[in-house]
Amino acid sequence: MSRIGKRPIAVPNGVDVTIDGNTVRVKGPRGQLERTLHRDMIVERDEDGTIMVRRPTDAPQHRALHGLSRTLVSNMVEGVTTGFKKTLEIVGVGYRAENKPFGLTLNLGYSHPIDYRAPEGITLRAVSPTVVEVEGSSKEVVGQVAAEIRSLRPPEPYKGKGVKYQGEVIRRKAGKAGGK
Repeated sequence: MSRIGKRPIAVPNGVDVTIDGNTVRVKGPRGQLERTLHRDMIVERDEDGTIMVRRPTDAPQHRALHGLSRTLVSNMVEGVTTGFKKTLEIVGVGYRAENKPFGLTLNLGYSHPIDYRAPEGITLRAVSPTVVEVEGSSKEVVGQVAAEIRSLRPPEPYKGKGVKYQGEVIRRKAGKAGGK
């Protein structure tokens, strides 16, 4: 049996979980999330208030979906209680980010500034001109927004200029060897 899939999901106080067939709705202090899981997965609430995800058979497809479904529900519960955050660093002379009411304005070395609008449920914040935080209750959307911002100017391997995740290591290449 899946080691991740068989672990129960603890539901903290202040979080309301509604299970309607394969649709799971989680409501908490940081918002509300809803997801429909695969039709073969069985989601049920135990007597002690925890949530269990079960699979009908040991077929390879069911085994693959078991841990995934449990992790998706667990991330929903964690998202409405504590939320998720990704931090991006901007490296380069003149590269910077600025807070705006709609999201961010990024100067990334192009001839024009880039306005990035935050999707619903996501908070974008320029902590400093070179550090951007993406916060939200959905892990999937936070990761997608961070990836979209990074893709505006991915880090290049020669000088390391661009937008990178905090702690990401950029493999550097040697430049031209130079003259004799």
